[in-house]
Formats: sequence, C-alpha cells, structure tokens
Amino acid sequence: MDQLSALVLCTTLTPSPARSSSHLLGQQVLDALKEHDVTGEIVRIVDHDVKPGVDFDMGNGDEWPALRRKMLDADILVIATPIWVGHPSSLTQRVIERLDAELSAEDDQGRLLTYGKVAGVAVVGNEDGAHHVSAEVFQALDDVGFSLPAGAVTYWVGEAMQGTDYQDLPETPETTAGTTTTLAANLAHLARVLKANPYPPS
Repeated sequence: MDQLSALVLCTTLTPSPARSSSHLLGQQVLDALKEHDVTGEIVRIVDHDVKPGVDFDMGNGDEWPALRRKMLDADILVIATPIWVGHPSSLTQRVIERLDAELSAEDDQGRLLTYGKVAGVAVVGNEDGAHHVSAEVFQALDDVGFSLPAGAVTYWVGEAMQGTDYQDLPETPETTAGTTTTLAANLAHLARVLKANPYPPS
C-alpha cells in the first residue's frame, strides 16, 4: 500500500500549548488516518504569522509560504475549525483567502497544483451550524482544486446555549468517532485513487 501524507490545518483561535477542541478532533482524524498508512502533522494557524492577502507570499515575515509547501507536499488536507457565531473561524477564512492564489498555479499540463489532492473538514462548536460551516469550507476547497470524498466531514456540536467543550467530554461520542473513521478511510481511498489515476490535462 502506498504511503500517503496528510496536513491538518487547525484554525482554532487558541494559541499553543493551551488545549483546543478543534485541535483534538483534528488529531483524532490524523490518528484514524494512521490506520490507513497515512502519516502527517497538525499545525495551528494561530501559532504562525499568516498575513492577510491572496498571494503566495505577502512578505514582511509571512509564514504562509512554508505552510503552503507542507500543503503541496501532502496528499491530504484537513481543515479543523471551530464554529464562531455560526461560521468558520476567522482563521479558516484567512486560510481560504490564501488558498485563492492556487487558482494561478498550474503544472506543465495546465492542471492546478491542488488537483489530485483530497481534502476534508473537522468541525466543533457549542451550537448548531456544523453543516453550514462544512458547506462553506467544502465550496472553497473545491473552488481551488481539491477533491472531496464521500463523507468529507466529521463534527461535534454541543447542546445550544450551554458551555460544554468537545475536549471536556469524558469520551468521544460514538457518532463522532464513527464519522471520523469514515472520513479517514475515504480520504485515504480517494487520495490513492487520484495518485494512481491523475486528472487529465486541462
């Protein structure tokens, strides 16, 4: 079985080393991917100076170029985001804006450099909105060239108007564990399919 690699971009607003529910779910996706011979790492965007903009490199210490290199080297991208006021975090939007530059990068056959890479989403929050958040991120990832497998999201949302965090649960809910397992299996499967059978030249 071919070795694949994954990058999880965690868009929590909480800097390391503080605990984060988004980071926890993102790590659980990575752990599930290991069962499919996929290695990887998780990176918190908040720990890096990712400048606003839509270019590959915004200069002045911008750390996105190094993160972009990690992304392009990986076969799988997962964005792990919290829900804030019903939407993905502001750092998720920052990542999406930086990914917009990929629309101008092509290989020698006219394909975006993101073609052949697969993506998924992990969402946590204390209110409803996981479907809305994943829909926003799905569309953006598809727009910039990533392929989404079936079951491309895992999520947990707590009861409305209460303060329990995912990271404070005594154990992972069975339904979330199940969707995480499915997400990992389908990400790895589609990544292998596309690696063996690239998209045709544009």
